[in-house]
Order: sequence, then C-alpha cells, then structure tokens
Amino acid sequence: MGTPGTDATTVFVNGTILTVDSEFSVVEAMAIQGNQILAVGQTEEVLRLAGDNATQIDLAGKTVLPGFVDPHVHAVTGALISSLMEYVGIARFTTTEDVLNFLREQAAVTEPGDWIVARNFDPSVQAGPDALTFAELDAVSTDHPVFVLNASGHLAYANSRAFEAAEISPDVENPPGAEFVRDAEGNLNGVMKNNVAFGQVLFRYPALADADPVAALLNLATRFNQVGLTTASEFSLGPADLEVLNATAATGKLTTRIRAYPFYTYDSVWDEMNLQPQTGDAIARISGYKLVSDGSNQGYTGLQREPYLNTDNYGLAYTEPDELTRLATKRSQQGWQLAIHANGDRAIDNVLDTLESVQSTGIDLRSLRPRIEHCSILHDEQIARMKELGVSASFLIGHVYYWGVAFRDEIFGEEKAELLDRARSCETAGVGFTLHSDFMVTDPNPLQMIETAVTRRTQKEPDYALAPWEAVTVESAIRAVTSEAAWQLNSDHEVGSLEPGKFADFVILDNDPRRVTPAQISAIAVLETWMNGQPVYQP
Repeated sequence: MGTPGTDATTVFVNGTILTVDSEFSVVEAMAIQGNQILAVGQTEEVLRLAGDNATQIDLAGKTVLPGFVDPHVHAVTGALISSLMEYVGIARFTTTEDVLNFLREQAAVTEPGDWIVARNFDPSVQAGPDALTFAELDAVSTDHPVFVLNASGHLAYANSRAFEAAEISPDVENPPGAEFVRDAEGNLNGVMKNNVAFGQVLFRYPALADADPVAALLNLATRFNQVGLTTASEFSLGPADLEVLNATAATGKLTTRIRAYPFYTYDSVWDEMNLQPQTGDAIARISGYKLVSDGSNQGYTGLQREPYLNTDNYGLAYTEPDELTRLATKRSQQGWQLAIHANGDRAIDNVLDTLESVQSTGIDLRSLRPRIEHCSILHDEQIARMKELGVSASFLIGHVYYWGVAFRDEIFGEEKAELLDRARSCETAGVGFTLHSDFMVTDPNPLQMIETAVTRRTQKEPDYALAPWEAVTVESAIRAVTSEAAWQLNSDHEVGSLEPGKFADFVILDNDPRRVTPAQISAIAVLETWMNGQPVYQP
C-alpha cells in the first residue's frame, strides 16, 4: 500500500471500517488528509469530499479500526527494564526450578561480579516455592548479584550478593508502605515488597546507568505498533522518566502517543517543579496523577476485606487511608485527574471512601474523570458507589487469562475469584471500563485483551471460563481498547475513534473481530498500523 505525502489526501475504500463513534458506525470509506481524518462514510460521498487528486487505497475486504489505546502501561520504565532483563515468566517456564536452572546457566557464562537480572517470575502460576529467597538465589550464585522482578511489578527477589552491592544493612528499616521481608528469626530473606524497597537494589544495577532510555522507548513504541497500538501511557512517571519522555518526543520519531501520570512518591518534587496537568503536546502529554492504595493480589499484597485463602494475610496498604485522602484532595483541588491503583476489595473501599471525601469538599469529581486502576475484586455495592461518584474502572484483563485458575484454586477460592474484572456488571450499571496490559505485568496485545473480555477463558485451562456471566460483547471490548481508553486518558477529543478532525491513527486487520469465532480473535493479524497519517508498521 502506498505512502502519502505529508499533506496528501488518501481514501481507503472497499473494506469494513469500524469507526467506534458513539453509534459504533460501520462505513465503507475513510479519507485522511495530512495527519487528520477528513471524512468517513459512504464511498461516493467520501470520494467527493476528498477531491479528484486523492490517492485511493483498496482495502480488499480488510477491516479498519481506530489505533488501539492501552490506558495503563509503564512505557518509560518498562522500555528500559524489558530491554535489560531476561524474561522468565509463565509463557517461557512453567516451574520455579526451570527458572532457577536458567539463572544457573546465565551464571555459568557471566563474568563474576556482573549482574544477572530477570523479570516476570510469578510463583502463583509457576509451580514451586512461594518466593525466591536468599536460599534459592544464593544457590544460583554467590559470585554474581542476582535480581528477579515479580510479574506483578510489586515484588522482587535478590540474592545476598545483590543486597551487599546495594549496601542494604541487616537492620534496614522498611520504607513507608513497603517491606524488606524477614524470616521467622528476624533476618532478611531477600524478598522485597513495593518498588520503594526493591528499587534500592535494582538501581545499583550498573547497566541501568549505561543504557540509552531514549532508544529503548523508541524501540518499545515500534513494538507497540506491531500489535496495533498508537496510544499508550506511563503510569509511574518519575522526574528522570519525564526527562526521558520529553527527550524521546523531541526526536520526532516517537510512533506511539504517550499519556503520562506522575507518581505519588515524588509528590514534593512535582510541587517544586510546579508540574501542571495537560503539560505537553499531542505526542507526549501529562494526563493525570497516579496514587497507589495497595499491592498485587497474586503477590498477596492486595489489601483484602478477608484474608487470602488458607492464610491470615490481609495484604498491604501501600498508602494509609488518611494519607491517600490528603493526596487525592490536594491534587483534585489543583485540577488533576486521579488514577488510583487498587486490587483488593478493601483497597477499593479505601479508594471510594477517599473519593467521597474529595467530593465532599465541593470538587466536581465527575468532571475530573477519576479512575480505579485494575479494580480487580469488585462487589455490587462498590459498583453502585462508582456509578454514584462518576468513577470508571480500568481492568488488567490478563488477570483472568493468565491468573484466573490461580485466583480460583490458590489465592481466593472460587466464590471470590468470580468477582474479578467485572466488566459486564460495570457496563450494566453504567460504569465505564477499559482493558489494559499493565506492561510489563503482561505484554500489550489488544486483540488478546478483547478475546479474554469476550470469552473469559484462561490460559491454564482453555476450556474453563472464569465467571462467564461477566463476558462482554465484542463491540464493548473494542470500545474498551479504543474510545473508552482514549476518554480515560483525556484524549478522546483527538484519538480513540475514526471521526473527522481526529488524528489519523488506525489499524488495518485481516479480519473483523465481530465476524470470527471469539476464541480466534487473538489470531487476527495486524497488517498495518498508521499514526498521524503515516504507516508506522507494515510487515
């Protein structure tokens, strides 16, 4: 297919074009001019509006959708870390012993003193011990610092050599909302909860200082384009990340729009910088403010009303309710959208209490589009509260696919597991929802996310659907990774649907997701991805 000039007019005809506008209109043709959509509609009318000099592209029956939008990604940090760490997750290794054998192989070919780092280990789905402690990782090597990041992004594990390299003393104090885990005798065991703890080890990894974060982010954007993504996000933005994001955008080569959310642990720094919402441009922009209520359910740090299955563990409040309310009120008064992470049901209670407190100060909360990130374990009365407050949900739908069986059998039990990612219940109640990858927790694949939302099938037991009554239609799932996701990112005026005046960001698929067997949606091929009126992926 041809590549138009910067201000050229191009008309796409002879295909199925899903505009994902408010009516989910399906049209025959679409014209783009420069970096914007000029017209959509019937072929004859679109050709008339495009003019005689327009280039025509024959879609040959293919399907066009708006460019996919992932509303919760850790793009800047994820780009760098994923480029430096070996993947050891469930898609590669099914047991902890497989992971440890791989790490031993790495140690055998790595110079003594050099680091061995890996990501996406998850004992909730990889058979073996519940954690990687000094015992397991010192058995891998005592000549190399070894660091392993949990798939949740909320836990990490290191050997004693890594603790020594990071100068973590035996009497180290736990940071607020975080923990250096100790054994029954009170000794450090190598497990760390929350990034403010494990970051003290990870950031001593020399390769992080030597890496090129701009190149890593550009490369990640290209990878995103391959799955049809044209807009993503950065959900733990720190001051250094902001510099990287701005520098990457300044290259003019960024092929995925980034919407960033400053992270609450740098609250005083953002005050000193006088950072304002909506700073930036159409390529890279500050969109909202990120707060965190708890940790990860599969990491047993999500904060629960009742203890985890067969334990006395209720999880962990990363931010105590009073502090959560203080920060939320402060930032809401400044006009910030709030995106608050909450996985456990008690954490969601805390978030809703906080938002009610914010609203009671006279703030028009609904206009700020507050979001609950992950919003994993959700009760009926919480959905009703969300509706009343104007709060939307963003679901890490990979929880169903990758961890659904573990939630049922090991983490919660069947009854509570059925409260996971309640998309249909939210939709029925009039509560908006989106689907996200939380990269690096899962790799972005919008078509897989759509399929999971429609089928509720799990990877471990392909014939098992977790709470199938929570399945949504294909159209609803498409909205959740296009127009609804754009709305949550405060970008619905420019992306998320194919309408005149919006950016020409779209994806061409080899089939219509509405017309295939639901279990085959993820097998649909992404043929091309266009962003700003230019092809950014053509295999």
